[in-house]
Amino acid sequence: MSTAALTVTDARKHYGRTPALTGASFHLQRGEWLGLLGPNGAGKSTLVKAIAGRVRLDGGAIMLLDACVAGEGAARDDRPSASPADARARLGVVPQEIAIYPLLTARENLEVFGSLAGLAGAALAERVTWALDFAGLADRARDRAGTFSGGMKRRLNIGCSILHRPQVILLDEPTVGVDPQSRERIWQMLAQLRNDGASILLTSHQLDEVERVCDRIVIIDHGKVVAEGTVESLIAATIGRERRVTITLDRAASDVSLNDFTFDGPRAVGRMGNVAAELPAILTRLAERGCRVEDVHIDTPTLQAVFIHLTGRELRE
Repeated sequence: MSTAALTVTDARKHYGRTPALTGASFHLQRGEWLGLLGPNGAGKSTLVKAIAGRVRLDGGAIMLLDACVAGEGAARDDRPSASPADARARLGVVPQEIAIYPLLTARENLEVFGSLAGLAGAALAERVTWALDFAGLADRARDRAGTFSGGMKRRLNIGCSILHRPQVILLDEPTVGVDPQSRERIWQMLAQLRNDGASILLTSHQLDEVERVCDRIVIIDHGKVVAEGTVESLIAATIGRERRVTITLDRAASDVSLNDFTFDGPRAVGRMGNVAAELPAILTRLAERGCRVEDVHIDTPTLQAVFIHLTGRELRE
């Protein structure tokens, strides 16, 4: 059995003459949370749809739980041990668009989606009860979904998609359009799925959330992967390990000279490769020159900075 829950190899797709995927490759390990990021039009949606079986690739391959579910097979030494149908039955897809029936109650929605996933009888009833509690909707089970708030619909949407205990889950913008309280509840739900061992591929424009929850990040642009790794490794490879340090003093210090620092009134701004090792000496030198330090601010590079560095600042509508 492969250690990868999902492997995308050289995925290619055109819509007419417009390229959507131009050779994207990456993998999702079993039990891992992987963030899939990219600007608008980068190919994320096409890639997610291809994994879900809703778009046919022009070339390349997708392996899901040891079964080739798209393309003519991945480059592997061992033969797939599962059928595409079996693999897809263990896949859960939470779409960005709300995909529930507004005229049905929460319970009825779950019963419909559970039946479509192959559940029946006592097993279906047990999972519906579980999903209502999981989504925080047990007290609204008999209410029509169309009367729910945006956050409640999102939570029901997730519940409908994971009733059948999928091993791999595709989450496409799971917190878009919801208030902070609903967003926090959704992340609590997803944390429970992680604790249960699910492998999750997450797409989101909330980069701070992706940075907080994902083990690794894949950034796609112009239809191919341009970077892959942990947040720390991506920062080191793109922006560098130096940190911008701003020291605010109690007075202008034009009489003080510090290597790699520039002074602007009472503020000294510089860059350090190892803040913990270098900053104490700087502070000691300032104290020796009679300067009292009022504040020290260290800018920590973020995933957003990496994303902008790799994909540019221009808007893509």
